[in-house]
Amino acid sequence: MNSELSLDYVSDRLVSIASKEVAKGRGTCILYLVEPHENVKLRLFKSMKEDSKLVIKAKEGDLFDTWVLKHANPLLIEDIKNDFRFDLNRLEAEHSRHISSLISAPLISENRFIALLRIDNPGPGTFAQDDLRFLATISDFGAIAIENGQLFQRTQELAIRDGLTSFYRKEYFIDRLKEELKRSLRQKKPLSILMLDIDFFKKYNDTYGHTAGDLVLKRLTQCISENLAEYEPILCRFGGEEFCIALTHRDKEEAFAAAENLRKAIGHLKLVLRRQPTNVTVSIGVASCPKDSTEEEDLLFKADKALYDAKKSGRNKTVIFS
Repeated sequence: MNSELSLDYVSDRLVSIASKEVAKGRGTCILYLVEPHENVKLRLFKSMKEDSKLVIKAKEGDLFDTWVLKHANPLLIEDIKNDFRFDLNRLEAEHSRHISSLISAPLISENRFIALLRIDNPGPGTFAQDDLRFLATISDFGAIAIENGQLFQRTQELAIRDGLTSFYRKEYFIDRLKEELKRSLRQKKPLSILMLDIDFFKKYNDTYGHTAGDLVLKRLTQCISENLAEYEPILCRFGGEEFCIALTHRDKEEAFAAAENLRKAIGHLKLVLRRQPTNVTVSIGVASCPKDSTEEEDLLFKADKALYDAKKSGRNKTVIFS
């Protein structure tokens, strides 16, 4: 597994091996990754199901996964009805599927809990101690592969993301936009571009220094991320204080509404630079595919033209390309 570093590939292989070799293709095999936040939590990352129509409701794990997370030890349940460590009523509330037996093992590397691998089955008595030992052995090897995959992913992210804002770099964004435009045209769905520029940004650097300018950029990008979260945007730092945002499946009118809400939210940001309260405004240009163009360079040019018109007509406004 270590020969291929992609986290997706490693995870698929790990779940496939556990499902085939331990579960013999029966029941459900799930891999949860541990999110390294203050309050450690699980995130469902991969699964393999005997019943392809089965829905896994517990995206952040259930009471069994919480137990493994808390104790950092493997867990074997031969028959849930006879295991008095767990509340069956709570289990029924958490699941839309029937579970009677289960084995689960933590993936630990250098005393750090990085993932959890489990197999459950609707029938009782499916698993024994030998099955748990086998799963734990797979998890021990899998921990190294998962950790390598996560490191490789972080390295890849550093290559395509801006260090200050964590938004995509321009080169990657343009390549991604090409693919998204192809998909948009294939699916006959709209795609819109917002080109955004901070008004009079130079004055922040000149008045307060470049460190303050970086603070403005960080607060702005945080506001953009939070305000547009529902749109699942593709965010790019296009250069300096200019940003480009792709909204898939959004036409020009929807994009304009999103841009206006964003512009107003940024205008209400409260900033304190060198103990002096200040604010920031932005100008935004909007262009859409297929209405304005189906080519990435032309679409970006037209969004930029709309941005230029917004700045030329007084700034702190959103303009649609026409």
